[in-house]
Parts: sequence; structure tokens; C-alpha cells
Amino acid sequence: MSEKPAAPSPRVTVKRIPARGHYDRPTIDAILDEGLICHVGFSLDSQPFVIPTIYGRDGDRVYFHGSAASRMLRAIRGGIPVCLTVTLLDGLVLARSAFHHSMNYRSVVILGTAVEVVDREAKIAALKTISDRVIPGRWEEVREPNQSEVTATSVLTLPISEASAKLRTGGPIDDEEDYALPVWAGQLPFELEVQPPIADTRLPQSIGVPGYIANYRRSR
Repeated sequence: MSEKPAAPSPRVTVKRIPARGHYDRPTIDAILDEGLICHVGFSLDSQPFVIPTIYGRDGDRVYFHGSAASRMLRAIRGGIPVCLTVTLLDGLVLARSAFHHSMNYRSVVILGTAVEVVDREAKIAALKTISDRVIPGRWEEVREPNQSEVTATSVLTLPISEASAKLRTGGPIDDEEDYALPVWAGQLPFELEVQPPIADTRLPQSIGVPGYIANYRRSR
């Protein structure tokens, strides 16, 4: 049985081309789990800011982190509203007219108030969540953060309780009279392509590339 989509709040209901809006958690979670970078929007002293940052999802929450001295994190942990967005670009849509060009994409918007993770063990677990979402297997191999590094890092969590996704797929939609124009039209798909790993210059030659790196992929 498919999951029944939750009724979206007015704030996250897609207004422009509402048929592209999706509110079910499987769709939202799949986009969040494929993305690597989110943008966090907030307003401070009447000045809007939008900051890109790494993130990870664990269940019903998104975690993001940065320096404890970060203006963004210091402001957000004070309880101001935030907007977190993730966008995946899947390709260009080339129409016969300039007006109808578009892009294929998958995006998520989350609204809410972020809360700082202060418990040390919970903070470590959140950092592991972020690491595992970006490159699974890495956390188990590297040195964990020491106390000074944990202290220097702020971790915030945002619930996925008010969220929506918006997607566009398929080819161009031209005006009927434009289909007769002698202009190429169609899609130019994009994929995130992983290049061969480059070893650090101080890495001993005896250390080979781990399988989780050699076989790393980001796919739908």
C-alpha cells in the first residue's frame, strides 16, 4: 500500500505549476539523500542571507554543521526561522522558442526552526550521519573528532515537518504553431560524474584506494 501524502501547509504548497508539487516523504527523502549541498536561508537584522553547507538526513531530521564561530549557526541556534533547500539539476530542456526553455530538476524546501545539538554523543552521532550520507564507509576508517574539534563545531538539526518537493521531467512544451519551426528541440540530460580519485601527495604508496571510494557513485 502506498503512503498517503500528508496535507501540505500553505507555506510550502507549490503555487507555480502545482502539478509539479509532491508532498510524500519518500519523494522528499530520496531527493535529500541524493543531494550533497543544501542552502540555508535566514534573515538577520533585516538582511536576508542564503548560505550553502553540507548536510545529512537521519529519519525525520536534517543535520547541518559548521564552525562554532559561524555567524549563520550562531544566529540560527537562537531560534530564528530558517528555509533549507536542496536542488538536483537533471538537465536542460531546449524548446523551439526562447520563452519555453526550461530545466529538469528535483528540489525540496523545508521550513522550520533549527535546534542546536549540544549533547556530545548526540553531536558525534549527527556528524557521523552527515559523513555517512556523503560518503558511506568513511567514518569507520578515519579518526573521530577529538574534544577540541567537537567544541569548535556547531551542529544544528531541522525537523522535516513542513516540507515539499517540486519536480520537472520530460521534454519541451512548445506553442502548437512553433512545432513547425526548423529548430532542434529536446533534452540535454545531466549526471554527476565521479572522476578517478587523486591520492594526497603525502600518502604512502602502500595505502590503496578503499572500495567505498573506488566504487563511489551518486545516482537516482
